[in-house]
Amino acid sequence: MRALAFWKTVTADTTDFLDRLIAILRDHGIRYCVVGGQGVNAYVEPVVSLDLDLAVAVDQLPQVERLMRGAFRVERFAHSLNVSEPGSDLRVQIQTDQRYGAFVDRATVRDVLGVRLPVAHLQDVLQGKIWAVLDPSRRPSKRQKDLADIARLLEAHPGLRRMVPAEVLDRLI
Repeated sequence: MRALAFWKTVTADTTDFLDRLIAILRDHGIRYCVVGGQGVNAYVEPVVSLDLDLAVAVDQLPQVERLMRGAFRVERFAHSLNVSEPGSDLRVQIQTDQRYGAFVDRATVRDVLGVRLPVAHLQDVLQGKIWAVLDPSRRPSKRQKDLADIARLLEAHPGLRRMVPAEVLDRLI
């Protein structure tokens, strides 16, 4: 089974949600990149996830929200837009935290979910995970997953260890 077919099976995506979402971004010239767990997966041995986290250029956030609301179900949270659609278990989270906007300009195209997508630079993916681990408003279970993602990155790219604050390193097994 090819990666995209596997992904569509895992997410029970009967509506081509991912394809349609990416087409909307592309057709409207939205500058974006993959961050979060799928960003980690682009650089290390992938693990299965139903989530796709995206960062977009800060100046395009209002346009992205309009486009997503016109095509999909959107819930706004403090630091994200959660985009979904009946007929797919894929959960897309668009970061509205402006710190992520700078990642877009450093992104490179890599394979994600069997699709070639712009992915945040390796160091930017790690930085996003560090921010997530240090965010006290995130659920503890989410922060544990972020710690595991940091560990995966450090195992594959030990030179990144210098970027990780001691308070995060101390929490790694």
